[in-house]
Order: sequence, then C-alpha cells, then structure tokens
Amino acid sequence: MQIYYIIKYNKNINRKGSINKKLINISIRLIIRDNVRVIVSAGGTGGHIYPALAIINKLKERNKDFDVLYVGTTDRMEKDLIPSLGINYKGIEMKGLNRKKLLKNFDVIKSFRSAIKEIEKIMKEFKPDVVLGIGGYITAPVIIAAHNLGIKTFIHEQNSIPGLSNKILKKKATKIGVSLKESEKYFKHCNVIFTGNPRSEEAYNAVPLKKSKYGLLESKKLVLFVMGSLGSLTITNIMKNIIPAFNGKDYEVLFVTGPRYFESYNDVKVPSNVKLVPMLSDMLNVLKKTDLIITRAGASTIAEITAIGVPAIMIPSPYVTHNHQEKNAEVLEKNGSAVIIKENELTEDKLLNTIDELINNQEKLNKMKENSKSLGVVDSATKISSIIEDLVYGDKNARVNRIH
Repeated sequence: MQIYYIIKYNKNINRKGSINKKLINISIRLIIRDNVRVIVSAGGTGGHIYPALAIINKLKERNKDFDVLYVGTTDRMEKDLIPSLGINYKGIEMKGLNRKKLLKNFDVIKSFRSAIKEIEKIMKEFKPDVVLGIGGYITAPVIIAAHNLGIKTFIHEQNSIPGLSNKILKKKATKIGVSLKESEKYFKHCNVIFTGNPRSEEAYNAVPLKKSKYGLLESKKLVLFVMGSLGSLTITNIMKNIIPAFNGKDYEVLFVTGPRYFESYNDVKVPSNVKLVPMLSDMLNVLKKTDLIITRAGASTIAEITAIGVPAIMIPSPYVTHNHQEKNAEVLEKNGSAVIIKENELTEDKLLNTIDELINNQEKLNKMKENSKSLGVVDSATKISSIIEDLVYGDKNARVNRIH
C-alpha cells in the first residue's frame, strides 16, 4: 500500500510517468522495518540538550513511527535527564579537550578513538536512517562514526561562532543548520541552512503561567534572573548583596539560583517581592510573563527570549570557548533588544541602576521587546524536522504519511 501511494504521487509530479526507484527502495525498507530510526547526540549543557529535545519532540509530533536513540556522555547532565524523559539512551565514555594542560589530551585522543568504534557498533545494531549532532564534544565521534558508515547526518550550530566539534564536522555533515545568520560565513562551501534555534518554537508556543504559582502578583512587573542551567558562582556572590536592596521596589524579582547554589542563600534577608528557586521546570511559561530578564548569553536563552520578545540585560559568561557568549549578546545589543554588562565590569550599583532604568521606562521596554521579536525564528523545530525528513525520504516533495 505504501509503495503504491509513493509511485502514484511520483507520477503526479513527473509528467513522463517515471518511477523514482530510490523512493521505492526506501519505502520497501521502511515497510520491512516498520519505522524510521534516528540517532540524536548532544551533551554537556542545557544549551545543547534542550535544542536536541525540541527537535525530538517535533519529529515525534510529526512522525508517530520515528524511533529515537540518544547518544550522550556517561558523566554530564544528559545522562540523567534524557532517560528520565523515557528516551532510549546510550552513554559513551568520552573526555573533552583540556585546553590548559595539553599533555592530558593524549588520553582524550585515546577515548575519542574508542568512542568512534563503540558508536559504530551501536549504529550497526540500531541501523539509523539519519544521525543528528546538536552540540557538545560527544557529537564529534557520533557524526564521524555515521560518516564512516555512509549514514546521512545533520549538525546544528547554536552559537554565533562554531564550537570545535562543528568545525571538525562541517565537511562530514550532509546538512548543517545554524541559529544565527552571522554563523553562515563559518560554513563556506557546505550545505548550510539558516534554521534558527529549535528551542525558539517551544518558547513561542508556550502557555503563560499564573504568577501566583511562585507567589508573584499579576499587577507587578517581573524581573527574572537566570544564569544558565548550572547557575553562576560570580552572580551568586553579587546577588547575596543585591537581594536586600530590592526591598520596596515597585516590581518583583524571581531569581533562579541553580541547584548547587540555592542553599547558600539561607542567611540572606530576602524581601517579600523577591522569590528564590533552585530551578524552573516551566522556564518558557515564566518567560511569557517576564518584563525584563537578567541572563547569560547562551544560544538557547537567546532563542527563547527573541521568540517571545523579552528585553534583556546580558552578562555573558567569560569562561566559554572563543568568548562566544559575548558575540551572541552583541547581536542583540546591536539590534537594540539587550544591554550588555561584562562580568569584569559588573558591580551591585551598576546592575541595580540598569534594572531600574529599564523596568521603569515602559516606552524603552516596548521598543526592546519589538526589536527582540524581529530577531526571533518561531518555526525552527519545524524547519529542522523537514530537513531531517528530507534526508530520510530523499525528496521533500515526495514525502508521504505512511499508511499501515
């Protein structure tokens, strides 16, 4: 039945009536196996993991018979998060490059080669139709293994400056997606597509929550502090002194400390208009009610706030490769949707004054919100899913919903 519909559709689009043998072969293979198999790899931080999850969710929404295997590390946050979501998971022992102690990279090279062999074995057993690398050093051996086995691949770059893995992989990937137009220049002579960040679509479609969930008032403006999925020691030390100064302000503050730093605030006098939480499971829903966000400048964060249009004060992390967070933030500052405060220039007074200047100027906030939305890509996950489906089915014009 499936072969019949593909041949019929192919004849409709080809007046000569020729039959696309490639489509028939794919169809027969899918009938025999009854599903499409996808390997997704992303690791290390939420900036890679959450975009990967957004792609997985969209693929499953559009294709009920896609089987996903997630390949990550054995010691980073994905090892617990992904299995908890009911996604099939394989952990690979793999070490990232040591940029300070170069001699230790002999062990890294050894683990890299071992990882490629182990992943090739996994792929021969799982037989994926396509392999996705969404960031983090674990994606390098995964995409290389897929390339060695002749499997189609897609990689995605979230940041304005590509990470080391994607620099290595760009010639091995079948297709490449980028979150920011500025990134395309790093992938010359490659099959690169501006897709946006897949996390943006989830942000755009998120349902606003009731502020009362966190003891906040709908009538008050909300300032949200969030410093990435792991939190920040530097911001923690500063916030301990700033928090009491919010007392009496005509706005409310929700501060996401990060799990590791939450208890360090036990001795801080917290005013009634400030709420502390270790983490947010409904971050996107909270963003829909946020008037101003103070944040790092990770790629996923930028995707989320530009999809919704949230004015931002950005404190880029100086501890990332190629200082890419500052480059990310500069895109928003140039556009007029964010203010940058560098960490080495951050003081309590400067941060408080900047917050007050922005939150109390509704005209300024409205303009920043409008500018932010102009950068947003609100259908990124859908775009990427279409690219992946093209890789699986061979021709986007011949894609059919399989009939069983």
